[in-house]
Amino acid sequence: MFNGIISFIKLLSSKDKGLYVFIHDLTGFYPKNINLYKLAFVHRSMPVKDENGNWVNNERLEYLGDAVLDLVVAAYLYHHYPDKHEGFLTSTRAKIVQRESLNRIGKLFHLDQHVKASAHSSSHNSYISGNAVEAFVGAIYLDRGYACAQNFIENKIIRDNIDIVSLVNTEKNFKSRLIEWTQKFHVSIEYELVDTYNDAENNPVFRTAVLLGGIFAADATGYSKKESHQGASKKALERLKTDHVFYEQVVATATSAGPSAMS
Repeated sequence: MFNGIISFIKLLSSKDKGLYVFIHDLTGFYPKNINLYKLAFVHRSMPVKDENGNWVNNERLEYLGDAVLDLVVAAYLYHHYPDKHEGFLTSTRAKIVQRESLNRIGKLFHLDQHVKASAHSSSHNSYISGNAVEAFVGAIYLDRGYACAQNFIENKIIRDNIDIVSLVNTEKNFKSRLIEWTQKFHVSIEYELVDTYNDAENNPVFRTAVLLGGIFAADATGYSKKESHQGASKKALERLKTDHVFYEQVVATATSAGPSAMS
């Protein structure tokens, strides 16, 4: 109660009043450290200087938020689906945190309207809103702790904006489909980042290869690691359907111990 009053007093005299109100309307609380949230909306195309004079953007917060999201979603599914096997939990979590889902949620939250990015990056990178969701979660975690981040993810993201039943039935997530296939046939799966470079507009590009049973299946590029995973998974699924020699080679690697999925 007392901390809430202090935050409200800070709000009344703050130049960031609009951002305070936006965050409160979205989360139900006023930020303790507004600078974390301001940083969450700084895209790499328009970095700012911190108090030490270093150029910074939201990529570190995005990295942290991605890890928090994975943990909270994994725990949520574990507790709410006690009878489901590991393959269901893994594939459903992947569908919830995939870039398309987070991008849709970021736009519903209007996070994209607060992101500071160059005009070119805004039009070129279709995942800015989804990346902002991860950075925003990272800011909540640092500002308010794990319990608050967990509450935001479970209520505002999952319960309010994710239809898990429909999500389970969707076929859009090629990575989750490939993981389920490997678990069915007890084949190991591994994703390897084989190359990173910048395109002509200096946007980072990632090339990922997917190995099934230790055998190279396919590779693909994307403007995020997750996007490259999806592309490689799609190609691997198509190859399993059309290349019968490859299919037999992969199935022959099956072990009774079952697969491991590394991302």
